[in-house]
Amino acid sequence: MKAKWVILAVLLAFVVPAMISRSRAVNTQQIDTILTKQQLSSQDLQIIDDFLKEAVQELVRTKDFTSVAKIRTVIVSKKSTQAQYARQFSESALKYISLAFEQAKQLPDDRQFKVTLNLLILTDSLVDTRLVDLAIGKLRDENEVIRYWAVRCVTNPGLVQQLNLAGPANAQLARRITEQLGGLIDNSNPEILGLVAEFATKINLPEGRDLLGRITDTRTKKYADWTVQYELLDGAILKLLYSKMVTAGSSRPVPIIGEGTAPIARRFGQLYSHVMQRYIRGQDFLSDTQKHHLASVLVETEDKCIRWLLEMPQTTIRKTVERADYSALQREHNRLFGNETSPGALAVKLKFDYGTDAAGKKRAAPLPLPEPPRTKPPG
Repeated sequence: MKAKWVILAVLLAFVVPAMISRSRAVNTQQIDTILTKQQLSSQDLQIIDDFLKEAVQELVRTKDFTSVAKIRTVIVSKKSTQAQYARQFSESALKYISLAFEQAKQLPDDRQFKVTLNLLILTDSLVDTRLVDLAIGKLRDENEVIRYWAVRCVTNPGLVQQLNLAGPANAQLARRITEQLGGLIDNSNPEILGLVAEFATKINLPEGRDLLGRITDTRTKKYADWTVQYELLDGAILKLLYSKMVTAGSSRPVPIIGEGTAPIARRFGQLYSHVMQRYIRGQDFLSDTQKHHLASVLVETEDKCIRWLLEMPQTTIRKTVERADYSALQREHNRLFGNETSPGALAVKLKFDYGTDAAGKKRAAPLPLPEPPRTKPPG
């Protein structure tokens, strides 16, 4: 499990270099003179194109990767909202970053990785719908860090805001991204799943809700077979599900009750039940880190979600976790989620069930978590 999350630590050491550049500085003198212009000439537009060409090529050429952060910062700092400028900047960025990705393929493996990574980080920083296809092309790269940054590019919150603007082109691109991300769910690490879940929650498409549901189902299955990794992710997923079950924009969230929220509530209850059952049943199976992560998810979800969904004070889970009272925690589990014959407080309040059994009868309680395997997983 640790190996997955070492990625970000290594990545930070690589992509947050010292801001002292030892490479040839990108010349900004000419482009600085046109940044504040209200009307641009053809010569001005050529200056923008020349700047992007020089800056992106400098990023590709340099072998001193302690200076690439400064190059990226310079490029991003020269964006403008002036219509002519913005259009030319976007077109030139697409042209030269596309070329740079192709050039990277001809480099030795180590430099290819570094150049490709920095181009993706630049793409993410530019937040431009024109550049999305460049990142989509890297979503299934063999390198896990490259995949992570490709996903980060297409799930960038600023990009999502643009995609949510009215217009058929935005909606079409949003659906395409959603479809591509859906193909990553089964085999992605927790870092990527977290980004995809956030995207699924923020994008204004019915497909986004389906994507969040698939992520939840995948995590629930991993709990069921005791292979889940990094349980803290499920605290974030539960809060995202919760956000779809309450009114937004008010100081006091109010639960939304009805058929529209029933599938979300069902997934919320099933996942949270499995988190609690894993904590109760896994005391002799899980590592101290896993127990700590599970305890954090249980307490945080109770405080941020359960008390608002039930519209009453709720501290029982926190107290039982603090006392390590697993019997009391099991009783609270049964109160919240019910049993084979009677529904729990969540289902009663939000008016949902847990699907149907093999006989077609509605289930009053979530599926139970199987007992842990006899052999502990490695790591």
